[in-house]
Amino acid sequence: MSRVLWTVWVLGAVTNLSKEEASDQASSLSCDPTGVCDGRSRSLNSMPSGLTAAVRSLDLSNNEITYIGNSDLRGCVNLEALKLGSNGINTIEEDSFFSLRSLELLDLSYNLLSNLSSSWFRPLSSLTFLNLLGNLYKSLGETPLFSQLMNLRILKVGNIYSFTELQEKDFAGLTFLEELEIDASNLQRYEPKSLKSIQNISHLALRMKQPVFLLEIFADLSSSLKHLELRDTHLNTFRFSQASISETNTLIKKWTFRNVKITDGSFSEVVKLLNYVSGVLEVEFEDCTLDGLGNFNIADMDTIKNIGGIETLTVRRLYIPYFYSFYDMSSIYSLTEDVKRVTVESSKVFLVPCSLSKHLKSLEYLDLSDNLMVDEYLGNSACEHAWPLLQTLTLRQNRLKSLEKTGETLLTLKNLMNLDISKNNFVSMPETCQWPEKLKYLNLSNTRINSVTRCIPWTLEILDISNNILESFSLILPQLKELYISGNKLKTLPDASFLPILRVMRISRNTISTFSKAQLDSFHTLKALEAGGNNFFCSCEFLSFTQGQQALAQILTDWPENYLCDSPFYVRGQRVRDTRLPVSECHRAALVSAVCSVLFLLIVLTGVLCHRFHGLWYLKMMWAWLQAKRKPRKAPPGDVCYDAFVSYSEHDSYWVENLMVQELEHFNPPFKLCLHKRDFVPGKWIIDNIIDSIEKSHKTIFVLSENFVKSEWCKYELDFSHFRLFDENNDAAILILLEPIEKKAIPQRFCKLRKIMNTKTYLEWPTDDTQQEGFWLNLRTAIRS
Repeated sequence: MSRVLWTVWVLGAVTNLSKEEASDQASSLSCDPTGVCDGRSRSLNSMPSGLTAAVRSLDLSNNEITYIGNSDLRGCVNLEALKLGSNGINTIEEDSFFSLRSLELLDLSYNLLSNLSSSWFRPLSSLTFLNLLGNLYKSLGETPLFSQLMNLRILKVGNIYSFTELQEKDFAGLTFLEELEIDASNLQRYEPKSLKSIQNISHLALRMKQPVFLLEIFADLSSSLKHLELRDTHLNTFRFSQASISETNTLIKKWTFRNVKITDGSFSEVVKLLNYVSGVLEVEFEDCTLDGLGNFNIADMDTIKNIGGIETLTVRRLYIPYFYSFYDMSSIYSLTEDVKRVTVESSKVFLVPCSLSKHLKSLEYLDLSDNLMVDEYLGNSACEHAWPLLQTLTLRQNRLKSLEKTGETLLTLKNLMNLDISKNNFVSMPETCQWPEKLKYLNLSNTRINSVTRCIPWTLEILDISNNILESFSLILPQLKELYISGNKLKTLPDASFLPILRVMRISRNTISTFSKAQLDSFHTLKALEAGGNNFFCSCEFLSFTQGQQALAQILTDWPENYLCDSPFYVRGQRVRDTRLPVSECHRAALVSAVCSVLFLLIVLTGVLCHRFHGLWYLKMMWAWLQAKRKPRKAPPGDVCYDAFVSYSEHDSYWVENLMVQELEHFNPPFKLCLHKRDFVPGKWIIDNIIDSIEKSHKTIFVLSENFVKSEWCKYELDFSHFRLFDENNDAAILILLEPIEKKAIPQRFCKLRKIMNTKTYLEWPTDDTQQEGFWLNLRTAIRS
């Protein structure tokens, strides 16, 4: 019983462990919503489980997978791309790809497959790309592998070490390929017609160390191939034999030699081959080594008048170990007379001999980029009668320094229309230059020039002066149609009147802060403008213009991605199209008008409120208070020189001066009164007179009447007395009611005065003569108190 339980426990543990591994492997994939799954470099040692029909692309490159089973991909019925390169796959079961009928791309490169099976590929009717490079197989199998792949367009087979033979049946069933790459570096056996079954091949890349079977392969492909590329081959032992080639009319239009080693002798053999067959139009040498001195077989060259009608010759990064001992190649000059396009890049060319230039009678295009051409030797290359039909000359990235000498040297080129002298070190530009009269295109980019002058020909239609240090552009070029001036230090667009028929302008990566609708409209013929990457000041006017013009996107080719605000700082980095500024920035005039209107209304309202609630009175009282604060709170006894200060209206002066003064000042003992007419100090501010008089008086007598209430100066006197009365908390005021006054006639602001009249006794002048004596007695008593 215990043994049974133990067995059950072990089986359960194994099952759980398998589930955990499956979960871990599934989580190692990252899939997007479209079904593209990435499992590269995840150290997977087996195919992930749980793959479903949702997966459309699966990349498991650079893992440690060794085995693919029949059920691993069974659920991937919609899979279109499967990449399994650079694993350790050594076994694929027969029906592993059975359900992949939608598969278009299959990459099994650089694994450990020693045998290939046609059953793998039989269900893959939709396959267009198949890569089997870098495995361990010696051949492509006993039966045709690709006969069912009717849609296959790109095929890559072979490996650098073990792949040794090509058989006649290997490519059976394939009728058309866009690209065929064969790594036959160690090829030892080639069955005739092995490649002949493919009726049409656009491009064959053939890697082989030795050229043993090159002629046989060439013979099989001559009527079906368009572009033959030979890689990593040592042509030292190559010998041409007419007996190997029966077909002289070939379909091959282009030959490329990539990383090929050639000697003087093998070069002659290649020339013989190209001379024997017809139809080749372009020959390209890239990263090749010419291991010789240019000592070509002159006797053989004399018999060669034409090398198959070649029109284009391209040489890139040619390495000549014995460069300084190399011959002048005069023996092959005659082969160049029909060549129309020549490119020699990055090959340390410092001189094209005048005699060679004269032989290039059909040359229309010459590219000598990234070489060692200098002003002194350019004249020898562009000598009289050199390159008579040349229309395009590229001298980019050489050692030219004088723009004036360069232009003058090229005057011999009567048909020159396009000149590229970019990436040279001209620095300065002379005031005037001479150029070929037909010149239409000039490239002066990356030449460190800091200004432009009339040295630039006015006949130009296209001018490129990008990536320099120009701060302005003010040339008149009436025929210019395209201007490329990016990567400089321009602050504004050029004047449109100088460029009347300009159609295309690229002025990105300068220091332009803005441009307007008027500026753009001034370019009447402009169709395309690239102005991104500048330091745009996102003002209200600029934003209004750029965001309000729907048709602007048709002219600005890089709108809106490359148009970013540089200032103001709070919108820096934002796209111009999406930037929004505060209302206060863009409607400043309206805002100022609104603020002024509000301030005006506030002032009017304040005035109304002040008038309504006696604000002016409070201001006057504040001033009086401040004046009083500067003085002692209470006058010293020695300073009190009046018994009473009399405050009265001018209209009541008769009663005061003829009655009250007579009764008080002529009484025994007499009272000393202070009257403003008599006792105020002349020239002193009246307010100070009032304050001083009140402070120097023992009492203050107010002669109240309707006239008093209406008098402005009486108000001042009453105001300050009212202030002193309650600031010092004393009883210095004596009120005389000369005539009846209604309570409402007393201003509301004198609330405490009204209260005093309600709570304290005041003297009322009697109209009855018999009662007047008692009035004067009471007044004298009040003054003495």
